[in-house]
Amino acid sequence: MKKKLGLATGIALVSALALAACSGTSSSSTKPADATINIGSVYEPQNLDNTAGGGQGVTEALNGNVYEGLFRLTDTGKVENLLAKSFKKSADGLTYTFDLQSGVTFHSGAKLTSADVKYSIEKVLADDSQSARKSSLAPISSVSTPDDSTVVVKLSSRSISLPYNLSYVWIIDSAAKNLKTSEDGTGPYQLDSWKRGSTLSLTKYKGYWGTAAKNAGVVFHYYSDATALNNALLTNAVDVVTSEQSPDALAQFTGNSSYKVTDGKSTTKLLLAFNDKVAPFNKVGVRKAITSAIDNKQLLNSIWGDYGTLIGSMVPPTDPWYEDLTGVNPYDVTLAKKELAAAGYADGFTFTLDTPNYDPHPAAAQIIKSDLAKVGITVKINIITPDTWYSKVYQKHDFQATMQEHVNDRDVVFYGNPDFYWGYDNKQVTGWVDQAEQASTTDEQTALLKKVNMQIADDAASDWLYLYPQIVVASSKLTGYPVNGLNSQFYAYDIVKK
Repeated sequence: MKKKLGLATGIALVSALALAACSGTSSSSTKPADATINIGSVYEPQNLDNTAGGGQGVTEALNGNVYEGLFRLTDTGKVENLLAKSFKKSADGLTYTFDLQSGVTFHSGAKLTSADVKYSIEKVLADDSQSARKSSLAPISSVSTPDDSTVVVKLSSRSISLPYNLSYVWIIDSAAKNLKTSEDGTGPYQLDSWKRGSTLSLTKYKGYWGTAAKNAGVVFHYYSDATALNNALLTNAVDVVTSEQSPDALAQFTGNSSYKVTDGKSTTKLLLAFNDKVAPFNKVGVRKAITSAIDNKQLLNSIWGDYGTLIGSMVPPTDPWYEDLTGVNPYDVTLAKKELAAAGYADGFTFTLDTPNYDPHPAAAQIIKSDLAKVGITVKINIITPDTWYSKVYQKHDFQATMQEHVNDRDVVFYGNPDFYWGYDNKQVTGWVDQAEQASTTDEQTALLKKVNMQIADDAASDWLYLYPQIVVASSKLTGYPVNGLNSQFYAYDIVKK
């Protein structure tokens, strides 16, 4: 990986210098409220609709900035009221009544009403919705609007996580069109322009109902190469990098008073996800063998050095039901060979690994290929674009194994859905997930999801390679930016540039 990044340095530096000349970085005479914040990222949206496969990038750029929900997930993971001024839950837990904030308008100027909330929830639940949280909101049986400021949600079964899950539902003007390329939200920023492959610009919305953004706007600059991203920061083309992708480059920032490096809490897991419904990955023994054949510690060290965390499961330490399960399928080549033989594959086999084309996936795939060769397994690496990954792997389930990062917290529940793209189907796990969601207390929910976590580790449902570090690098002139990587969100409205 170091060699790969090094080769890109010359080209990337030229690119970054060019961007610096036209980035619009504020001068020392610019007032903080008039400054534009330039943000560097590798996660460009696939489109601007989070129910249409917009990907991680659309969450990073638009969630909380352009669109808001009834609830807001803070940078520390707390659920707070947002467009919902208050709510009441019935004694049986099956009816929620939400009172909306007053004086809220969309960027088009239309007034927020309960009809827009109903539309937005039903948009997530629609047959053609590609929202990752669609299944989590399945208990919703109806949404009604007694008046313009009241929303009543009825459930078919208890859902202890409903406020949390509703924080993922963007409230959209029901009259809005072309949401893949435009927007009509209620947030502190509105879309200015999106130049695919380059930038996405947001400007302050003057009619915002809440506390105004502390800057004039933000521009997300997109890079496919980690070195280019760092050079953009070094040349002032960007003011902050949302998630550092090259730990080898950190020394140039940690020893420089012009920058601040923050190692926050991440919820992003890098998975080697098997298609558990196709041979040979439909056998638990094969999955366990592969997991034990890959040296995750060495992989993490090769990619991230001293940063990042081994977790052995889908649950990050910030989740209430976290347990360290790194010892369930330990790195042990001898054990892996025995498990392969017991599963009927003593001579190994060949499979194709579909791998996204951006860092660190290609480098990680090569390490995995080398490790698995030691137990007789041949890996054919198929490098694909994010668009291809989404349609081939996520939608069509047309793959044997893949590598992908999953950014959300509390997403172990996806293993309770047999129709999710990895096809894991354990009826006991599905039952525990359902029971956890219908729990009457958080302690009961936590106990059940700990069982889920242990079972999917025992089954090696996937190989959870490591938990990403959340390294934010920013100009020392900046304050107020998020430091944790919860769900890939990056609230920009409190950022101040001195």
